[in-house]
Amino acid sequence: MESTAHAQPHTREDRPAGDGQPRRLEDRAATQLGELEGDADLDACHWYLNRGLSWLEFNRRVMAQATDSSVPLLERLRFLAIFASNLDEFFMVRVAGLKQQVAAGITARSPDGRTPEQQLTAISERLAPLLQTCTEVLHDQLLPLLARHDVALRPVDDLNAAEQAHIDREFDEDIFPVLTPLAVDPGHPFPYISNLSLSLAVTIRHPGTGQRRFARVKVPSVLPRFLALPDGCSFVPLEEVIQSRLDRLFPGMEVLDAYPFRVTRDSDLDLEEEEADDLLMAVERTLRQRRFGAVVRLEVAESTPEETVAMLAEELEVDQRDLFRTRGLLGLHDLAELADLDRPELHWPRWEPVPPPVFESSPDVFSTIRERDVLVHHPYDSFESSVERFITEASEDPHVLAIKQTLYRTSGDSPIVHALIRAAEAGKGVVALVELKARFDEEANINWARALEKTGVHVVYGLVGLKTHSKTSLVVRRDHDGIRRYAHLGTGNYNPHTAGFYTDLGLFTCDDAIGADLTEQFNVLTGYARQTRYRQVMVAPTTMREGVTELVRRERRVHERGERPGLIRLKLNGLLDGALIRELYEASRAGVRVDLVVRGICALRPEVPGLSERIRVISVVGRFLEHGRILQVGPDDLWLGSADWMPRNLDRRVELMTPVHQADLRAELRSVLDLALADNVQAWRLREDGSWVRRFPGDGEQPVDSQALLMARARARAAGEADPAAHVTEQAPEGLGLA
Repeated sequence: MESTAHAQPHTREDRPAGDGQPRRLEDRAATQLGELEGDADLDACHWYLNRGLSWLEFNRRVMAQATDSSVPLLERLRFLAIFASNLDEFFMVRVAGLKQQVAAGITARSPDGRTPEQQLTAISERLAPLLQTCTEVLHDQLLPLLARHDVALRPVDDLNAAEQAHIDREFDEDIFPVLTPLAVDPGHPFPYISNLSLSLAVTIRHPGTGQRRFARVKVPSVLPRFLALPDGCSFVPLEEVIQSRLDRLFPGMEVLDAYPFRVTRDSDLDLEEEEADDLLMAVERTLRQRRFGAVVRLEVAESTPEETVAMLAEELEVDQRDLFRTRGLLGLHDLAELADLDRPELHWPRWEPVPPPVFESSPDVFSTIRERDVLVHHPYDSFESSVERFITEASEDPHVLAIKQTLYRTSGDSPIVHALIRAAEAGKGVVALVELKARFDEEANINWARALEKTGVHVVYGLVGLKTHSKTSLVVRRDHDGIRRYAHLGTGNYNPHTAGFYTDLGLFTCDDAIGADLTEQFNVLTGYARQTRYRQVMVAPTTMREGVTELVRRERRVHERGERPGLIRLKLNGLLDGALIRELYEASRAGVRVDLVVRGICALRPEVPGLSERIRVISVVGRFLEHGRILQVGPDDLWLGSADWMPRNLDRRVELMTPVHQADLRAELRSVLDLALADNVQAWRLREDGSWVRRFPGDGEQPVDSQALLMARARARAAGEADPAAHVTEQAPEGLGLA
């Protein structure tokens, strides 16, 4: 795989993701992408990219950060850990779902024309070189580079006598007591292997009888994966320490060999909500069942003998496609341990989110919001000084009567949850909608729900059949001139931890219409209200699909009537909804300029003559995870909200989008879009054949790093200085028909 480091660029967009060559279209020959007739079938499968393959391309862009020489070394290692963690979840959910469909005999085709079986085959083909590249990046690039900076991952056999003695003490005191060897023989069935656990497949022999036996030793996840040596900068993988001392686990037996392996299981919840009398108990039961999901991936060390691999595959019921042989380390998500090392010179300079000046100069948040709406952009603006402060002050303010809050994901020690508890204890009316079905956070949310209930908070779990994904807080306060509703509407979770590295937007307002809409929305979530119309906001699954469709069509009509050039700009995490993609195709064919900033999955095929030649798709992958959602229609109609344009968000989740009315805040959202679309340092462009190319500054063009400029903007704003990003107004590159 060609390096994606952006040293010595030659053109603005010159380096494709993958093997360095543009891939052929996935369903039809490239010659079919000629000019379309007016009645072209916009449902044809070759106008859509595959969801799973598009996601793999996103993860490829994540891994590209690990090869980028401008990224500090430990941050490169972190990107590789993120790549591996992302891939684990992809197998647990997406691959597992496709395998379930195949097992059920489902042959329905995806929008791009593939059956579930064909999708699995395509994923396997795309994944093989990606995994090979991952191994090479770690073992042939990053680890040698880190060793030059005195961060070394060393084989246990290379340790000197003093280091071996240190490892012996660590093994005897901390490791050996938590190890449990499990034999496999007629009296001991093959043991249960938990999801994502790392194990050793051990072959032993009785010295007297010569009989060979198999045993499994689990590498304890409660211990650090990498054992530090006395110098503090050298580490040994825990599995190698255990492997080198197996004789202590099997005294009197001969250890013949031992090889690491790792299992990934189907971990998606299959919850029959309609049949559940108690949703909380139903989720708890399903969580227990998740432990025993089918194995969807078996990873083994490359050198593992065929006999051992065959035995593992048979016992775990996996076929050849589910088997992955790997050179070097397994379970690379644990590299995050090393990425957290306290070596400032190998990290990005520490970023401290800036308290929003508009709140810093105010005695309380409510007086500020009463005067004007406030827009915050995390992690550039401090979450603690804005969102946390809003909820904390509401819990302590004697004039606050009620707080209503949605919680999708939050941190383990959430200041917001504690503030809600204090508010309830102070006698305020507090309602918390805790979404129990937030994937992989179900157990944490169950614990929070119970803690909230014990203190008098009214806890609800949302609507049957729908996840509540909206990010809203509503505070009812008795002001000097009457009751007023204060609201926070955001794009991200109420989680102070992720607010430090997810880019998210939030709007604070006391607009009467928006406050009334949120009141009615909470009544839907907590009671039996069936609201179908709102004054200002758009809500899924009732009004959002219809609302955004009408906005796109309205802009197309404006352009067709010649009132002004049509413009649609959209920032999302994922674009998958076929109906809305068709609307964007129609807008492009009518001449509307469509600019999309899509972090992850994108099923739309851009830049196709006659279909989408006025659509371009950009993805920004940098230091922070892009997570904000913005919709701009025309010059001044701007929205932010919680929803991606995917069927699950629009049809099976409670989502919310709010208009932004204040002129200076609309200008700020336009600037965020400008910066993302002008980025030529961390951005990639999607081409018509489904491949992604890295964008670089062209000749005479200044580098534009959108995230770096947004950090500089936050610092300058706090210091009362000029905006360093003010000069960046996005311009469409030549040759795309968009200028």
